[in-house]
Amino acid sequence: MKRQGDLLIIRVERIPSGARPQNTRILAEGEATGHLHELAGGEVYEKQGTLFFKIGHGMEVELTHPEHQTLVFTPGTYKVVRQREYEPEGWRYVSD
Repeated sequence: MKRQGDLLIIRVERIPSGARPQNTRILAEGEATGHLHELAGGEVYEKQGTLFFKIGHGMEVELTHPEHQTLVFTPGTYKVVRQREYEPEGWRYVSD
């Protein structure tokens, strides 16, 4: 498990069936600053609003954001969880 700003990255067994490949490696855009949480490689998938990514054998891939420490991911499959908080109006994603 790793965290970068409002993202929690959890290693999982596999990409869920029905997940669709994405044409981007951006995992989230900072709402407060517009900065991006962006993977330097790998494959990104989406299912029902949740992102997953896969890093191939023999690779190490960086996740960068200008305001946070760069994270390095080794081969495997990962789920991206966006942190949320409750307000009287309801749940919302945390601004990064």
